[in-house]
Formats: sequence, C-alpha cells, structure tokens
Amino acid sequence: MTKKPPLDRSQQIRVIIADDHPVVREGISALVKSQKDMRVVSEAANGRQALQEFLRHRPDVLLLDLRMPEMNGIEVIQAILKKAPEAKIIVLSTYSGDEDIYQALQAGANAYLLKDSPRAQLLESIRGVSSGRLSIPPAIGAQLAARMQAPKLTRRETDVIKLMAAGKSNKEIGASIKVTEGTVKVHIGRILKKLGARGRTEAIRMALERGIVHLTPYYGI
Repeated sequence: MTKKPPLDRSQQIRVIIADDHPVVREGISALVKSQKDMRVVSEAANGRQALQEFLRHRPDVLLLDLRMPEMNGIEVIQAILKKAPEAKIIVLSTYSGDEDIYQALQAGANAYLLKDSPRAQLLESIRGVSSGRLSIPPAIGAQLAARMQAPKLTRRETDVIKLMAAGKSNKEIGASIKVTEGTVKVHIGRILKKLGARGRTEAIRMALERGIVHLTPYYGI
C-alpha cells in the first residue's frame, strides 16, 4: 500500500483559535494540530487580540468564542468583515440560546457550534467552512428557526428586560432609561406578551434561556 506524502504547508487549513479560557484554547489547539490537513497559526485570549491576530495572519478559518473581554464575538466578526469580507468564521460557544445564534449568524459567522459538540463535528465544520460552505447543525438550525418565528423585542424592551434581570425595580428602570414608571409598566406588559410569560420572574428566566439576557461574566453582548 502506497503511503500518502504529507501535505505541503500551503495546502493545510490555517486556523486561529480565540477563547479567553486557556484550557479550552489549548484543548482545541491540540485537536486541530492532530489533523494533517490543518495547522494553528495563532491564538488569542480576548476579542481585541482576536481581531489583531486575524488581520496579521489572515487565516483560512477563525474559531471564535462569543463572549470575551475587551471585544465580544459579535464586535469581532463585524470588525473583521469590514476589513476582510471573505473571512471564514466559526463561532464556538457554550451559549445555545436562539438570540445568541441569531446575532452571530446575522453578524456574518459561517457556523455556530457548541463547545460540547463532538470533535468530528468541529473538524468537519472547519473543513466545510474553509471551502466556502455554511455549517449549521440541525439542533442549531432548529433554534434559529424558532428565533425567526418568535416576536422580536424592541431595543428599548431589551434594555428593560436586562435591567429587570439585574434586579432593578420599575422606578429604577425608569430612572435608568429616562422614562416614567408608567411607561416602564407598559414595556414590561409588552415583554410578557411577546415572550409568552405569565410574570416578571418567568420573563427573566425565558430571556436568560434564549440568550436575550446574560448574567455575569458580561462582556457587552
């Protein structure tokens, strides 16, 4: 049996890994390096560094965490695509909420995978995205479809639900967004109706599950 010659470095898929957790970053790096057709050209520990390293190395694929310090994943995607519209980006996140998925793909990500995805799925996604294909697993696609069908909160309603999740009273919410307490109650009523929630607590829980609101650590998205 003839042994295949090793791939030339120019034929390998060049990957950058951006994640603020060293253990996660090292694990993904080891997996990518174990593939003959891939190599890691750089790593990044925060969003700003991810942007800088991408522009420096122009990889075939960027593996990007959604929530990082300095710049969040959505901001990184938008900044990269302004300078390199051809960029291929895979979001690799612990967040499975439909709002997270929607925002990442709307910003221009080519794929959205959860960090507990099978290794084979991640490798298949890297190969697919590098060749110009979208990579949306069925479960992620179902989440996205649910998001597209659900009534969308306005920006003001999103601000209100975030303040509700932070434990603010109606009076405090009104002071924060410079509206009357009565107007806050109107916003909350609309939020409950759109989310299908029976009360304030359930609305907050649903917003957390969907990724509309996140608890700490919070990096601005």
